[in-house]
Parts: sequence; structure tokens; C-alpha cells
Amino acid sequence: MDVGFIGTGNMGAPMAANILASGHQLTVYDENLGATAELEKTGAKRAENPTSLTIGVDVIILSLPGPSEVASVFAEILPSMVSGQILIDMSTNSPELVKGIAEEAKRVGVGFLDAPVSGGVRGAQKGILTIMVGGDKSLFDKAEVLLSSMGENIFHAGDVGSGNVAKLINNSLAFSIMMANAEAIVLGSKAGVNPTVLWDIVRVSSGSSLTWQGGIKNILQDRLPTAFTVDLACKDIDLATELAAELDMDLEMVSVSQKMLKRFQASGLGQEDILATIKPLEDANQVVVRGVWDK
Repeated sequence: MDVGFIGTGNMGAPMAANILASGHQLTVYDENLGATAELEKTGAKRAENPTSLTIGVDVIILSLPGPSEVASVFAEILPSMVSGQILIDMSTNSPELVKGIAEEAKRVGVGFLDAPVSGGVRGAQKGILTIMVGGDKSLFDKAEVLLSSMGENIFHAGDVGSGNVAKLINNSLAFSIMMANAEAIVLGSKAGVNPTVLWDIVRVSSGSSLTWQGGIKNILQDRLPTAFTVDLACKDIDLATELAAELDMDLEMVSVSQKMLKRFQASGLGQEDILATIKPLEDANQVVVRGVWDK
């Protein structure tokens, strides 16, 4: 396929690189000139602007920070898109917004899929992302080979918007578990249990989770690279609670995590990784768990 890719940041760049490595033709665009440099070195073409990127390609992929950026770019590129093209939004987005985009795209004969991902930067680099896709099944079937170049767990979740429903549920669960995990490791340490031993115990017990196994281990090893920021977590959990409000459902557990994340964001941690939320919990309890790994 001839693919246009808009948004080559921390996630988009490795995703685009895997498309290129799979033999597809690739044109890229990002507001940050430096974000496309490595892709250009390996054979990608750089478009001058989002509009020119759409010319002559079969598929346009968006990998952008959130709903406002997607809406803005879509409004810019729609007039230049032609019947038969496919637009795939791989951003984490509002289900209602993507439904509206799909309707507008359909009027000019453009197919649309929402296909948010899970797996982080490491998953994007290794091409092992989970990809949750909403949209027409026949369109999904056409795009599946392309999506397979970026992920190994690819699901057709249902109609347009279903991909983002699945992603928001996944993320709201992950963030809620992460907040509980952070409190648990601080509580255990404050009560006198070696945090590394506690991590090992929970790892093989009923309280275990991927966030415990990976996230808490990274905290204990004091490895907090900025892979997924608190700002992004707040954006995603806000979208999840907005979805629940639209469906007249009260998310009590998720709302607690949302309040915690908002508090950490307001304290200045917005651009730090979500794992950095351990810092105010340590400070409040006069306990340090970062860097105590002793295995």
C-alpha cells in the first residue's frame, strides 16, 4: 500500500517505521521537522503539509495526542481526500468524535476506521501493539495486513467508535490499578515489609497485574522514563468518564483515580510519566520506595 502517516511522535515514529519495514510506500508529516528525520533516512518521503500528504496515497493514518488535534487535522485534509481512500485514526479519541468523522468521510467516499493502540513505546518499537478497531468489517479486512505491520493482537471491536470504547475501558482500568498499586507498595513499605519481597509476593498472588509486574518493578528500580505522561492519562480518563456520563453511568472507582491523577497533574507532574505519581505518595508518607530494588 501507499501510506500517508501524520504524527510521528513517541508512538507514531516506531509505528511508521514498521510500516516502512514491511515494504509499504510511506509519506510522513509531523509539525516537528525533527520527528520525521530518521524515517526519511530509511526511505520515507516527507510531505510539506497534511494536505499534500493525502495526494496519491491509499491509506492515511493519524497518530495524534487527542481529540482536538484529530479534529483539526481532519478538517484540514478532508477537502483533498478522494473516494476510495481509507482514513485510520490510531489516536486515543472520543467515540462520539470519531463517529462524526466517519460520517463526514463517508460523504466523499472515504472509508474510516478508529484503531487506537495499547502497548506503549516498547510495543510500538517491536511491532507487538494491541490494536482495537472500530468500523465496517470489510474495511477492517482490507486494512488488517497493514495493521499487522504494527501490532500482533488485532481486534475488530465492532462499529465505528468501538475501538475507542475498548481503549478507554482498558486505560481507565490500567490507571485505576496503577493508583492502587502505588498506594499498596508505599503502605507495605511503611508497615515494614521489604518492598522487593512484597513485589515478589504479589507478583505470584491474586493481587498481581501487568501494572504491578512492570510498573511497580520500574518504580523500585527507579526507572521512570517519560513514556506515558500524567497529562495523557488525565486526557484518557476524562474521555472515559465523559463516555460514562453520556450513557448515564456513574464510575465510582474510576472517578477516584481520576481525582488522584488530576491532583498529581496540578502539583506539577503533568509532563512526567504516570509512574512518577509515586513521588507525592512517598513524600506524604515519609517513605521512599524508588531505588530500593535489591534482587
